[in-house]
Amino acid sequence: MLTPTASRPPTFGPAVSRRAALRLAAVSAVGATGVALLAGCTEDTNDRAEVDSLVAQSQLARRDAAGAAAAIALLPDRSAALDLVRVQRTAHADALDAEIARAAGTYPDGTTPTTSPSASAAPTAPVPPPTLDQLRAELAESQRSAADSARTLSGYRAGLSASISAACATYLAVVLS
Repeated sequence: MLTPTASRPPTFGPAVSRRAALRLAAVSAVGATGVALLAGCTEDTNDRAEVDSLVAQSQLARRDAAGAAAAIALLPDRSAALDLVRVQRTAHADALDAEIARAAGTYPDGTTPTTSPSASAAPTAPVPPPTLDQLRAELAESQRSAADSARTLSGYRAGLSASISAACATYLAVVLS
C-alpha cells in the first residue's frame, strides 16, 4: 500500500529569504539616519538666516542711535526726546547683540566667538547730522524691517523684533511727532 509522503504546506507567493530581510533592515536603518541628518542640517540653515536678520536689526538700531545723538546738535529744543531715542535704540542693539552671541554658542574650549568690525580701506567722510524728517524716515525703515523680521522669526527672537518694531512706531507717533 502506498503511504502519503510528508510535504511542505502550500505557500502563497515567494517567501522572503533571510538575506532579503537583512538587506531591507539595513536599507531602512541607513534611510532613517539620512533623514535625521538632513533634518539637522535644515535647522542650522534656518538658524543662520534668523541670526542674519538679527544682525541687520542691530545695525539699524546703532544707526538710529547715532543719528539721534547727532540730531541733538541741530535740535536742542528736542534733546530730551532725541536722547530717549538714542538710549533706547542703543539698548535695542545691545539686546540684539546678546541674542546673536547666544545663538553663536561657545567653542569646545569654552570661549565664545567674537567679531571685530572690519577696517575700511579708505576713511569715510563725516556724515552731517540728520534732520528730524530724515531721522523719522530712518526710524520708519527700522520699524518696518523689525516688523518683517518678527513675522519670519519664532519664539524669543520674534518677540524681541516685535517689541523693537512697536518701540520704533511709538517714537514716530508720540515721541518725535
